[in-house]
Amino acid sequence: MRNITKLGDGGYHLNRSNASPPISRQQASSRWNSFKHKTNVSGFLNTEQYGLCAYSEIRPDFVGLETHIEHIQPKSNYPLRTFDYHNLVLCALSDQDLKDRSRDDIFGGHAKLGNYDENQFISPLQNDCHQYFIYLSDGRIEPNNKLTLQERDKAQYTIDLLNLDSPYLINQRKKWLDELDNLIDEHIQNDHSLYHLACVELIPTNQKLNPFFTATRQFFQNIAEQVLNDHAPELKKIKLSNSSMK
Repeated sequence: MRNITKLGDGGYHLNRSNASPPISRQQASSRWNSFKHKTNVSGFLNTEQYGLCAYSEIRPDFVGLETHIEHIQPKSNYPLRTFDYHNLVLCALSDQDLKDRSRDDIFGGHAKLGNYDENQFISPLQNDCHQYFIYLSDGRIEPNNKLTLQERDKAQYTIDLLNLDSPYLINQRKKWLDELDNLIDEHIQNDHSLYHLACVELIPTNQKLNPFFTATRQFFQNIAEQVLNDHAPELKKIKLSNSSMK
């Protein structure tokens, strides 16, 4: 999970709706369903997220998926935050995408639904959210083993709630990491720079990041930290834990 820095307020129409927010679950559902400016809000969110799904870090446009606007604190239980831009992120999987998926392969906001424990959930708006997870070479994600027991419980709660170890995501992450591994082997064999390869994989192009930024950052370890220091310090935030890929 990559930290998301909010860059704006979502635009005039969202702010106007947020000036008089709904006060009940029914109002939240009705007003959100009738809100006609979701495309504009999605554009703002997509820009500040560099094209990545807020929870899974998949690039929806790379794999033929659409997106939906996710309420981190569910509008059913927090109606006052229905139009609060600082409660909104963009996630993979539209309602249309769900029709072609088994329940096991639904992840992110559509897996979370209205379930949410604010004392347990790791939000992508937390500066240190990437510290809670490590990515394994077989594509799985698990709590960082350097965490306290309480922190590990939070990380596992978040993984389970968002189904971040869905078969689909495991497969996509494994394919990505296998490709990186092959590229690194080729660069080493041909005496090419791993620093330059890390630049290609970690620095935004046209305001878009490659998928699985945090897993890639972990994969390159110290080289990634140097690349981010030199070229994209705004993406670095708090230093990533020194956990190595298992």
